[in-house]
Amino acid sequence: MPVNLTPLNPASLHAVPGVRIGVAEAGVRKANRKDLTVVLIDEGAAVGGVFTLNRFCAAPVQVCRDHLAKNYGIRAMLINTGNANAGTGQDGLARTHQSCVALARELDIAPEQILPFSTGVIMEPLPVDRIEAGLPAALADASPDHWARAAEGIMTTDTVPKAFSQQVQIGGATVTITGISKGAGMIRPNMATMLGFMATDAQVDPALIQPLTKALADVSFNRVTIDGDTSTNDSFVVIATQKAAHARIDSLDSADGRALVAAMQNVARLLAQAIVRDGEGATKFITVQVEGGRNAAECRQVAYAVAHSPLVKTAFFASDPNLGRILAAVGYAGIDDLDQTGIDLYLDDVHVAVKGGRNPTYREEDGQRVMKQSEITVRIRLGRGEATDTVWTCDLSHDYVSINADYRS
Repeated sequence: MPVNLTPLNPASLHAVPGVRIGVAEAGVRKANRKDLTVVLIDEGAAVGGVFTLNRFCAAPVQVCRDHLAKNYGIRAMLINTGNANAGTGQDGLARTHQSCVALARELDIAPEQILPFSTGVIMEPLPVDRIEAGLPAALADASPDHWARAAEGIMTTDTVPKAFSQQVQIGGATVTITGISKGAGMIRPNMATMLGFMATDAQVDPALIQPLTKALADVSFNRVTIDGDTSTNDSFVVIATQKAAHARIDSLDSADGRALVAAMQNVARLLAQAIVRDGEGATKFITVQVEGGRNAAECRQVAYAVAHSPLVKTAFFASDPNLGRILAAVGYAGIDDLDQTGIDLYLDDVHVAVKGGRNPTYREEDGQRVMKQSEITVRIRLGRGEATDTVWTCDLSHDYVSINADYRS
């Protein structure tokens, strides 16, 4: 079960003017499941995207990058689950292009105006015939209020759909932000998220949409890890439909720009944290906060070393305060001139280590008390400067192995 993740209430999601969503059962991998989603975008919207840094990236990632670069004006997204279309070579690219052509024909737009996304099993041919056959039903289903259906339709090993929505006042107008994401395993984003889609009706200078997308990813999806594996298909897309009744935002540093960014960051963080809370087999949500670094980059370096450690993660699953594992991970994080005598370690309110050694007042039962909680904060002070950064992760349980051993069955 996901860790303290409230079941999705479709009524909590606001429709975004300029976006319609349709979902269908195409039988991409299994029958009788929502596995094909189309997102229809009104003309004039600004669209940005960031994608996996895995060099073995999937065919749809390659096509998305190409279509965004051509700047024809994105009018639709096509998302399938059940098949990742990764590790499929030139044939995979041809099948991705074929799916874009099929949707473009239905919508009377150019194939380059479509962004394709796939998630699921790697190294299997994409069943384009099933996707093409499912398009009419998905298009017939298109509605502004189908965000919850889309959150369900993009799931793979997720146990619950993930979606959040927020409204904010900008320039006297109500601006809507709604987003969905999927992911539960093969999670170590190195760009954005597994699959994440966020839309707003805010009026934003199109030149700002790409840096906005990157900035949102950096404070949310680039701060989570479940198992340290960077997926072949990670993608995060932001859409600004320009429909809201306020003056166009020409700077993200303006008052209106900051208000929009803050609201969108909140939604992005909730989506990213939901992925960790629903991590495969997760029983605990863990915040790793590193303080006192010389810069944020080295703080992240240490935080990820702790968050990726199988020994640390299994200790949290067992509620075993074998906290030397955390100090060991800090030590091998790769900071060559790290002075261990400057390091302090906390578990929530429990001060475990002082100046690199066990705190004389620390009691193991206090550490175990914290580790039994479903939400835990690990705080590490490096004593090197003023920088800080945070990563969110989960524990590693028996179920993680079972889920991934059985994934293709």
